[in-house]
Amino acid sequence: MNNLQVVIDSGHGGTDPGAVSSSGVREKDLTLMISQYMYDEFQKRGVPVTLVRSVDETVSPTERVNRILAAYGDNPNVVIISNHINAAGSATQGAEGAEVIYALRDDSKLASNILTSLGNAGQKMRKFYQRRLPSDTSKDYYFIHRNTGSNTHPVIVEYGFIDNPEDLAKIQSNYKEYVDAVVDAVIATAEGKTISSMPLDGNYYVVKNGDSLWKIANMYGITVDELKKLNNLTSNNLSVGQVLEIPDTSFNNSDFETYTVKAGDSLWKIANMYGLTVAELKSLNGLSSDNLSIGQVLKVSDNLGDSGNVYTVKAGDSLWNIANRYGTTVDELKRLNNLTSNVLNIGQTLKVPVSNNTYTVKAGDSLWNIANRYGTTVDELKRLNNLTSNVLMIGQVLNLP
Repeated sequence: MNNLQVVIDSGHGGTDPGAVSSSGVREKDLTLMISQYMYDEFQKRGVPVTLVRSVDETVSPTERVNRILAAYGDNPNVVIISNHINAAGSATQGAEGAEVIYALRDDSKLASNILTSLGNAGQKMRKFYQRRLPSDTSKDYYFIHRNTGSNTHPVIVEYGFIDNPEDLAKIQSNYKEYVDAVVDAVIATAEGKTISSMPLDGNYYVVKNGDSLWKIANMYGITVDELKKLNNLTSNNLSVGQVLEIPDTSFNNSDFETYTVKAGDSLWKIANMYGLTVAELKSLNGLSSDNLSIGQVLKVSDNLGDSGNVYTVKAGDSLWNIANRYGTTVDELKRLNNLTSNVLNIGQTLKVPVSNNTYTVKAGDSLWNIANRYGTTVDELKRLNNLTSNVLMIGQVLNLP
């Protein structure tokens, strides 16, 4: 998706109010508010963007599709974002969180990035998925996917549930953060990036082909009943792309740097990556065998060090980038560690200066959970650090208020 172009569709409108809350809040008003702010944010980033509707008007499905395709045509640079607010009805009262639905012609990367980014912004993640037309399963269920050409990339974003007062209040209070998250995700996907961090106030697992509740529960050392209770599941059925919350039973992620096992990984490969021996890696994680599971989370280093000011050298490190990460100089690092040259070895430990007014980003961090941890806001963190997006990098040093 080079030369990204975006079409924003505000769901419903005019004589079609969409879902309505018990307090009278209408979906069409929320989607228009969200879409107008999203339009401004894409413009600020220099991304060509068009609104399907900018006022409260009735737009038929046919006219909606015509406006979408008239904006930039049917080409692979176009992302269509159809903004909606979910409603569960009486069958599943209390449902909450975001969902993203993507077209059958697309892979899941854009939808996955959007949902993960919304999770990083503080919203509960439910799932990303595709939906087929029952009468013809080769076609998409939703016309916004089915009729918008064959090359565009349409997604429906459900920000939460209008019939859950708590979820509705979160959307109304945090919609700007949620929109920023979606904008970040769309741009990151266009640049070929994957957003993989998760919020620290919960651990999450995205269901993959071949997964079962038993397999996932076993991976994290819990029971199927515990997993079902935590996720309000009434059956054992899972959907690919469904996001499950996992209890953190083994360690606090803020105390350790972690690594999530991927296809093709081995203990030797991961240990070598982080300058450890296989024995050290197994000891750190209490492993009795060399077997690994995809999605398994391993501790790979103690971020606290001996006194909170120790850094372990990794592949690709240099004195310059470590000094830059901790807001110091190469000369100061060499002085602290009695170094006479700039040569470093993987696994070498270095003393680094610590400031009470900075925070070093770790795996799983987001602006939202860092702001929440230190009693500030995402906007204040972004202002203090001159940030224009919500995307963070592991090892990045943030100024704190």
